[in-house]
Amino acid sequence: MKILLCFGTRPEAIKMAPIIHELKNCSIEFKVCITAQHREMLDQVLEFFAIIPDYDLNLMQPGQSLNSLAALILSRIDEVLDIYKPDIVLVQGDTTTAFMVSMATFNRQIKVGHIEAGLRTQNLGSPFPEEGNRQLISRIAHIHFAPTLSAKNNLLKEAISEDSIFVTGNTVIDSLFIAKSKLEEGYRNEEIKELQSIREKNKKLILVTGHRRENFGEGLDNICRALLEISKQKDVQIIFPVHLNPEVKTVVYRILGSNPNIYLFGPIQYPAFVWLMMQADLIISDSGGIQEEAPSLKKPVLITRDNTERPEAVEAGFCFLVGTNKQILVQEANHLLDHPPVYTNTRNPFGDGFASQRIIQALTENDV
Repeated sequence: MKILLCFGTRPEAIKMAPIIHELKNCSIEFKVCITAQHREMLDQVLEFFAIIPDYDLNLMQPGQSLNSLAALILSRIDEVLDIYKPDIVLVQGDTTTAFMVSMATFNRQIKVGHIEAGLRTQNLGSPFPEEGNRQLISRIAHIHFAPTLSAKNNLLKEAISEDSIFVTGNTVIDSLFIAKSKLEEGYRNEEIKELQSIREKNKKLILVTGHRRENFGEGLDNICRALLEISKQKDVQIIFPVHLNPEVKTVVYRILGSNPNIYLFGPIQYPAFVWLMMQADLIISDSGGIQEEAPSLKKPVLITRDNTERPEAVEAGFCFLVGTNKQILVQEANHLLDHPPVYTNTRNPFGDGFASQRIIQALTENDV
């Protein structure tokens, strides 16, 4: 069996890394292809996990539209499929890379394996374009690696054959445990040292991220103004690694750039970000990955979205849907800071750190 793993963004790389690590320790032939849908943020993860791509399409262009990116991926991945001739192509999640690679693979009658399959909001506009991407991938994938039983049930409702679905947990937890172990053993790079130098131990730390397209404009503006209000508290410190997208960066720096209690950074490398999550008292984010990771670190998350494809985190009490209303966001943040949840015996619903092993086992035992 020949496997081709394809990904293009930082979150995909984080979630693919432990699978690549497992494949290195077994006899399965595989190669890695990156589209570089995100360039700089992707490269940071590749370096940390010591991943050297066999094929680098390097497709990122300034200001590119979804359609121009999709067209490039569809044409360029075809060359890789023609050269390597894999038996199966593994894609992760719901990015433009994942969908267009799946489409190109399907068109060549090669099997598609979908990692993190079955997530649904049932709202094609939120998150956009991710919800559409993952639904479409499910229609053409040969094997589905669902992170949770709920995700499996979503697929069954769509008439996906149960024989093709494997509940594995989410590989992001595998990666998180790898990074956390290194940090606890003393790993520190210059970025972490810089963060340590600004971290005020006598203050509660709020870690913030934001990048969803549906929040561009008024939503992101409201989030920033809520952070301004929260930052007036003397016992609070806010750290906000800002996404490179101009739709995010311009607004964030315009509203928050001069506030001495809010620290803005460019994209932070993965180990430094895990370190920040470990230090945080509260996380405010629209990220799917953070909703999955935070439960393993026993950290509460305010989700700045109106819905989530990861309801398990909400049901377990780790995450709270608050949308982008300024008043609600300020109110809920203050409540969680003053009354932090206790997660003593609550388990992460997204996995135990062995998802990658289960995926490899399913591939080898089911005649893929």
